[in-house]
Amino acid sequence: MRHERVFSKEVAAQVRRIELRTRGLVESLFSGEYRSVFKGRGMEFSDVREYQPGDDVRAIDWNVTARRGRPFVKEHIEERELTALLIVDLSASKDFGTGTKTNAVIASEIAAILALAATNNNDRVGLLLVTDRVELFVPPDSGRRHALRLVLDILSFRPAGRGTKLSQALEYAARVLHRRTAVFLISDFMMDDESDPVFVHDARRFSREHDLVPIRLSDPGTVTLPDVGLLSLADPETGLRHIVNTGDERVRRQYAERRAAKRSAMDTLFRELRLDVIEVSSAEDYVLPLIVFFRRRERVTR
Repeated sequence: MRHERVFSKEVAAQVRRIELRTRGLVESLFSGEYRSVFKGRGMEFSDVREYQPGDDVRAIDWNVTARRGRPFVKEHIEERELTALLIVDLSASKDFGTGTKTNAVIASEIAAILALAATNNNDRVGLLLVTDRVELFVPPDSGRRHALRLVLDILSFRPAGRGTKLSQALEYAARVLHRRTAVFLISDFMMDDESDPVFVHDARRFSREHDLVPIRLSDPGTVTLPDVGLLSLADPETGLRHIVNTGDERVRRQYAERRAAKRSAMDTLFRELRLDVIEVSSAEDYVLPLIVFFRRRERVTR
């Protein structure tokens, strides 16, 4: 993987601003509740004991059973640490934003909140930056310094790719995660047509092993085309430019229908997999959707 970062005083100042903004939010909103909202905490091996009627036969330790001549089962306890992974889509569309912040800044601030919430609970959090390839993987670790390093990576990293292939992110994460993990996938989920079926397949498989939480970024400026006549549009992920007649109602309608169809397809997948989606619009504050997610999860897991 290519490791290219661009550090500057501006980026360092941005990290400090994000830390100050998110520190209060983390301490006031997520203290004490962070760990309890995640599904299916991992289990670690504790000991073996003799089999008793009613025990799950799948828990039988066949090696110990063979040595001792009678059945023994494995006992597990809930892991003391929660592991979280932030997967951030760094495709070129991250630089888009008609509001006061680009998707990249919004993604970094959300990642900061989640990373600091994890480290405040002495849990481990890692980072996976992706485009149409895996760009950077930072293994899960704990501590405030580590959390801020993740924010710096998101803001300063310069990816080699421009497109979006989230299936590769899930495939890579499945290989490097060795315990059940809370995985936040931050993206606009606007993949090319060829990538969609692969992502659907991989998301189904991945969500069976991990607690997958999509965070979908959107911007009002991408929903419809304005009626301003001829317009030169550049695809941020391919660099290709096209002259589009936005004065043609049919063109505007086809664009809107295509965007709506892609969003609807993702909605269907998320419902099918029963994933809790956090919807974030660049035109609104992202704090409320995060609060709603945590409170909804807290009610469900009680």
